[in-house]
Amino acid sequence: MNIYNLSVTTADNKEISLSEYKGKVILVVNTATGCGFTPQYAPIESMYEKYHGQGFEVIDIPCNQFAGQTPGSDEEIHEFCTLKYNTKFPQMKKSDVNGPHEAPLFAYLKSQKGFEGFGKGIKAIAMAANLLRIDKDYKKNPDIKWNFTKFIIDRNGEVVARFEPTADMKLVEECVASLM
Repeated sequence: MNIYNLSVTTADNKEISLSEYKGKVILVVNTATGCGFTPQYAPIESMYEKYHGQGFEVIDIPCNQFAGQTPGSDEEIHEFCTLKYNTKFPQMKKSDVNGPHEAPLFAYLKSQKGFEGFGKGIKAIAMAANLLRIDKDYKKNPDIKWNFTKFIIDRNGEVVARFEPTADMKLVEECVASLM
């Protein structure tokens, strides 16, 4: 099994095989419209505009599993993203990223790159403290911990990096740029 055996569902319920992305660098991210990390849409859009012509794609999958921070419909999410952040990349259908109804794409991504920590700094400490209240064993499983967890897939379909929401977006862009 590899990423190209999987598919995603668009906001208008069309299945897209990830084999359509062969030869491209892909950023997969679970997003939310009402989260402290929501402003990450801006640097993601900036990367999309900068690298899309070189074969870079964004697979944005809204998720409402973390504190109910994506309550809107797929249409409302798209409207929010395009109006507030002028996003050009498509938002997929809102989906679960953990648990019994998780999107198969996220099950695969987590099997390839597990959780390695939130890094250092105030955001990392706050995120760790928040998760300890929710799941004392959060460090021991590969689950997505919060909105805006990002996975980078290279042109060969290999999952090369996982960035937690607390990661500096400059590091995410450096990873993408290194694969272009």
